[in-house]
Amino acid sequence: MPKYLLVSFKTCPWVQRAAIVLREKNVDFEFRHIEPDNRPDWFLAISPHKKVPVLRVDDKVSLFESNAIAEFLDETTSPRLHPEDPVQRAVNRAWTDYLPTFAASVTGTAYADGEADFAKAAADIQTPFARLEGALEKQGAGPFFNGAKYSLVDAAYAPFLQRYTFLDRVKRLGHIEKFPRLKAWRDTLLARPSTHSFPPAEFEAMYRQALKRRNKWVSQFVDGASAIAAE
Repeated sequence: MPKYLLVSFKTCPWVQRAAIVLREKNVDFEFRHIEPDNRPDWFLAISPHKKVPVLRVDDKVSLFESNAIAEFLDETTSPRLHPEDPVQRAVNRAWTDYLPTFAASVTGTAYADGEADFAKAAADIQTPFARLEGALEKQGAGPFFNGAKYSLVDAAYAPFLQRYTFLDRVKRLGHIEKFPRLKAWRDTLLARPSTHSFPPAEFEAMYRQALKRRNKWVSQFVDGASAIAAE
């Protein structure tokens, strides 16, 4: 079995995606957390974008970009998370390609500089939510994106559905309740052990502190937000 080292910022959703795939496949790996504001030289030498995640394989090869890491793991370790049917596999890959758009919309409120920008970002969440709701309707009855079988699409979206939940608790957004399939999918993913690199309440506290340090408009609501709820 190869030796895997996953380089991470503690609250990075893209790292979380790679870690979820590793856990779903029961692959042993080492986490190495670094600080975003103090990225060591050894890391800068192996990360072309200076970003996480980086997956080191046998101390020889450095893989970067969470989608490439997920695809590599799915090709080399079992169980296979991609569908066997080539059309369905292409559909899944298309929806993982949509993830950056979804992620930017979902987390846009966290980066808004003022109330008007926050309101616009919050309103914009409805579009990707509606598109995912439609995709889930086409894919089947759930509980996962493809129905009964967990996939790379589930691993990709879980971190961002989790962050929507965290943001919704800091400053009410109130969108996901309008999309029952998406809400049920979110609830299923957040209840799944592989989603979590830390205990859920501990991780939510870490996320809130990171949100506060970012010092954007929504940060003012962190201290007054409702009590942390474990998933």
